Amino acid sequence: MATAGKLMRAIRVFEFGGPEVLKLRSDVAVPIPKDHQVLIKVHACGVNPVETYIRSGTYRRKPLLPYTPGSDVAGIIEAIGENVSTFKKGDRVFTTATISGGYAEYALASDHTVYILPEKLDLKQGAAIGIPYFTAYRALLHSARAKAGESVLVHGASGGVGIAACQIARAYGLKVLGTAGTEEGQNLVLQNGAHEVFNHRELNYIDKIKKSVGEKGIDVIIEMLANVNLSNDLDLLSYGGRVIVVGSRGPIEINPRDTIPKETSIIGTALYSSTKEEFRKFAMALQAGMEIGWLKPVIGPQYSLEKVVQAHENIIHSSGAIGKMILLLE
Repeated sequence: MATAGKLMRAIRVFEFGGPEVLKLRSDVAVPIPKDHQVLIKVHACGVNPVETYIRSGTYRRKPLLPYTPGSDVAGIIEAIGENVSTFKKGDRVFTTATISGGYAEYALASDHTVYILPEKLDLKQGAAIGIPYFTAYRALLHSARAKAGESVLVHGASGGVGIAACQIARAYGLKVLGTAGTEEGQNLVLQNGAHEVFNHRELNYIDKIKKSVGEKGIDVIIEMLANVNLSNDLDLLSYGGRVIVVGSRGPIEINPRDTIPKETSIIGTALYSSTKEEFRKFAMALQAGMEIGWLKPVIGPQYSLEKVVQAHENIIHSSGAIGKMILLLE
């Protein structure tokens, strides 16, 4: 195998903790693909909030130490293992998971988590598809069972998952409302499928949403920061409305009685609860979006491997997400 004995640069985590535990090493062995595995030369890797939770040791899934973070890579297939028929060396691909970690020059992935990247999307955009688009699709169409003609509020719409949710919801015939915290973010949300956008930093923005939607309320809310917004979300829902919790960074006090008059639901969604078959269905829908042209990832901040500590600090603490954060390996 061509990869035997080769070394690569990769981020390694030897202990759980703050961003400073992310260590750049240049002596990491390039993995060798086994049965139903492919080796990808990584051009870019998405940075997702969940990777900061895993790194801190507070997430329910804890990897064995040491490990390399990252699931959403885009790049070129370098080598294939036994019984891989779908891909060949040189294919442009993106992933929804990796075995060896994506913050690295090469990444190993199971062939069922790898997808061909259409020519109309570049490799940076390929690294912005995995968790954001598959999560948004699961939240909207699997968890919320959203239907054409319904209204959806994407609460925190200018980041990776938010933009994905706006694009998907618009393509599927929903009335799309979004929120963002900066003028640039609000413009981005409008350019990517939202009919209306609101500034969630304004004190009275909930009143503005209520005025816009009227008595009926909102059918579906895709919630990125439930620990701040959940109580307001319950007040905004229509009869039978549902809040889909994609993200939360702490506790919040709500009154369960708020769910009773309108028989509303609070539903959590986790991408990695998806079965292989669900991933396959999501992928088919999203591949169609790429081919037709409504699935267009918006790239935000870009960092080199050397700046990964800064990336992990900024994805949690920066004010107002603008597009999808990625690491560039090239």
